[in-house]
This record gives sequence, C-alpha cells and structure tokens, in this order.
Amino acid sequence: MTSSALIIDGYVDEPACLGVAPYISPYVREVAGVLIEHGYVPGYVTIDQVRSDPALVAGRGDDLVVMIAGRTVPGTYIGGKPATLTEIQQLGLLLREPTTVIGGPITFGYAPGGGERAIRQAIAGFDVMLQGSPAVALDAWLSGGEPAGVTDYSRTDHWCIAGAGIIARHPAFPYVMCELETATGCSRATVGGCSFCTEPFYGLPRYRSIEGIAEEVAALRAAGARHFRLGRQPDLLAYQSSGGEFPVPRPEVLRDLFSAIRARAPDLLTLHIDNINPGTIARHEEAAREALAAIVDGHTPGDTAAFGMETADPAVVVANNLKAMPDDVFRAIEIVNEIGGKRSGGIPELLPGLNFVIGLAGETPATFDANEAFLRRVLDAGLLVRRVNIRQVMLFEGTAVYEKNTLGMHDTRFRAFKEWTRREFDGPMLSRIFPTGTILRDVVVEVSGKLSFGRQMGSYPILVGIPLVLPVGSVLDTVVVDQGMRSVTALPCPVEVNTLPVAALRWIPGIGKKRSAAIAARRPFGSLAEFRKVAGKTPVDGVMVF
Repeated sequence: MTSSALIIDGYVDEPACLGVAPYISPYVREVAGVLIEHGYVPGYVTIDQVRSDPALVAGRGDDLVVMIAGRTVPGTYIGGKPATLTEIQQLGLLLREPTTVIGGPITFGYAPGGGERAIRQAIAGFDVMLQGSPAVALDAWLSGGEPAGVTDYSRTDHWCIAGAGIIARHPAFPYVMCELETATGCSRATVGGCSFCTEPFYGLPRYRSIEGIAEEVAALRAAGARHFRLGRQPDLLAYQSSGGEFPVPRPEVLRDLFSAIRARAPDLLTLHIDNINPGTIARHEEAAREALAAIVDGHTPGDTAAFGMETADPAVVVANNLKAMPDDVFRAIEIVNEIGGKRSGGIPELLPGLNFVIGLAGETPATFDANEAFLRRVLDAGLLVRRVNIRQVMLFEGTAVYEKNTLGMHDTRFRAFKEWTRREFDGPMLSRIFPTGTILRDVVVEVSGKLSFGRQMGSYPILVGIPLVLPVGSVLDTVVVDQGMRSVTALPCPVEVNTLPVAALRWIPGIGKKRSAAIAARRPFGSLAEFRKVAGKTPVDGVMVF
C-alpha cells in the first residue's frame, strides 16, 4: 500500500513578503524528494491555505506530516505570513493521528518579529524535530537513525530534482519564485561573523556545483517553473571562491553559472539574485565589477543586490564585527550603479538594496544621525537604491548580540529614523527609479479591492497599487502614474481612456477628481488630439488608446 505524507509550508526567512514574490523554499522541495525516495506520495499546503481552511490538514488520513517553519529575518508581509508559534503548536496538537515532524529555521528558536529574543523550546504536539538540514535529518530518521544531519549537496541535489514537481501544488503556481540555494555557511565564520547572524552556525562555506544547480533548474522547468532566484547565500560574489574573510570574486564562474541555468531553462521569465557583500566589492573592485557585469549579462532586469549594511556608525561596525565601513558601502553602491544602473525595458537592470539592523551593541542616538547622513549622501550623489529595509535585530542564542545589544534603549529615535527614511529618502528615490510613465510588465495581482495590489515576479519587486477591482491572480501590464513611500500607483497599460472608470481616470497625471468627471462626460474620444482638448497633455499620452 502506498503511504501518503503532507508537507505544511510555514514559510521560511523572507517568503511572500515585500522582499520576494510568492515563493517556495529549497527546504520544501528537498523534503518532498526525501519522501518520494522513501515511498511516500507527498501533498503540500501553505500555512495561508490552512488558515483559510483547517480541514485541509485535519482528517486527511496521512501517514506522516512534515512542517517546515521558522524565520531568521523579520519582514512586512503581503499575500502571505509565516506561521506563528501559536499556530505551529495548534497544528501539532490538532494532528494527533499521523506522525508529525517539524524542521527548518525553527530549530534556532522562534521570535515573533524584530526586537524579540528567540525562544528555543520543544514544539508542543510534534513527535520529531529535525535538527540541521531538514532533508538530511528526515532521511536519517526515516532510515532508522537520529533526526539530525548537516547539509550535503551530494545528497540534497538529488532530492531537489526528485521533489521539483511539488511546486505545482503551490496556490500561486505558476507565479511562484523558486529559490535556488548556491551555498551555506559564512567565509567569516572563523572570526565569528556578524554579531547577529546565524549563518556562521553552518561553518565555513560549502558551495553547490554548477551542474547540481543547473540540473535542479531543468527539473523545475519541466515541472512548470519559469521564475528563479539565486538566494540562500551570504554573498553571491563569493560563489566557489576561497581565501579569507572576503574571497576574491570569480567572474568566469558566475558566467558559467548563469549560462548553465539559461541553457536548462531557455524560456525562463525571471532570474534574480539576493545577497551581495558590499565589503567584497570595496576590497576587490575590479574583480567585483567583472562579477557584477556577469550577473547583469545573465539575469533578467529589475534585480536587486541586497547589501547587509546594518549601520552607518563606524563604532557599531567595530563593536559587532560587521563586514563593511560606511565608506565601503557607499563605494559599493557607486559600483553597482555604474554596472547595473542602465535601464532595460524602462527599469534598471540591477540596483543595491540596503539593510539596516537596529539594536546592535554600541548603538547610541548618534548612530541614527549617521544613518540619516549616509542616506542623504546617497541622495545628493544622484545614486539609486532600490529599497531600504530597517528592522530591529532578532536575538538568537549562540550569537554575540544575544547577550550584548541595545534593544529598547533608543526606541523613540529608532521610530523617528524609520519615519525620516520613508518620508525623506524612499519617496524621492522611488520617483527616480520608477518615474511617471514607467511601464511595469506582468504585474500579478495578489490583493483585490477598490485599490488592488500586485507585484512583478522578482527580488524586492515594487508594490503596485491599481485603482480598480481586479481578480487575484490576474496578470497585466501597468504604467506608473504616482509614487508613494513604499509603493507606486499604476493604471492598466495601455490606458483605455474611453472605458476607464471615473475613479481611475483621476489618477492620470494632471487630471484630478474634478477634471475626471468632465472627461467622463465627454467620452468617447476619437483620438488623442480630442482628449487633449479637454485634459491637456499628460506624461502617459504615449500609452493611451481610444
């Protein structure tokens, strides 16, 4: 008799948030492969599906339930929210009949968000906790051993391929981002790494082979995937490099990697990246330039290189063993702008993103002054930064910041800095990156309402508000008509003036509420010239149809 298993995806790290479009992690696909190898037929549900309909997990009659849960990075979420500790425990207690197993970052502890101390504890109701690599630990336990194991790409590569088909069960399929792990571990592990980071727990870097990644891409493509992100690594520039805390980039290796991926998925629609260490760029400028050029040649436009800046205060950098001084980060921003700032299809190829972490050891009120001064310097220099994340540190046992931190000491100044950034930096920056008239293609609607919200597939896609009721899952091209602090407003492109609702007409730049009523009363227009007699010239005239 065939055994059945259910994978519950509690979302891991930065899933379904403003950082990443709807997403399925490598953990899930590896676990699916292990289950198949052991004779199980795996099912799959997300925590959001369970919230909407608990019957999806209760009373199914599965022989085994595996939940992947936990996160090490706080975030702001749309279209999905990670499982809370309460939900995890409720599921463990609800599922009394099958054997229940849980793994993922939850093994480091659970914190509800930034500024919280992660708690390590047994998860009520679950029979087994998978320590280390969920797939390796699950395989060991199903084989009769202890549920523990470290990442071993010679084994997990096979499971990724075997479990690739599970992506078709994701509720957002085919608009789901497939995260591709390229490495685990940190090149600075021997010196402790950054004070707050859990990556040094994995030791020095272990890199996947190009062939292993490419074969996984081939399997995912065969299963219907067209959207990929090279994530799960502290620094893509260091891929397959060695030698000290800041290995010299190997541009030729990155070119081979991107070429191999494109050869296996020639019809891919998205190929983006995640983390880049600004310290690597500052220390190895020429090699980094060539490596960034290799990425731009191989990826798809609209990409973001996430910089772990953490702070612009040199004293905090030293106190927390961080990887780059403020001037290093500024130089790295300049170089990424030089290589990736050109536009393709109206949007920049590759821009840096900045991460600030609040609550680190040594932080004072002057730290926030330095952060603001740094961002003002970026603005004044005319540089582009795709986004700025500001989050309070999450405290995990075993990290240096667990004992030495400043959480709660500067809350008022922290909130003021965050508000200043949204008002004084993000608004002007969005106007530079997405000026009125920018066309954003293939926006996938995730929230429906009088103002519907959608995003393109990719790393850190801009949130797009569309002043129309649109079905969730619909896909459309849009044209930007306004910019906020963290989002843009856009209309469907082409702009169908004669049929657009009055509430949407007023969003055409220069129209406004009063003039939109006059335009509606004069419709239909036979040409742009007729429309201009009533409305005047607008920045989106070139995409209007009559």
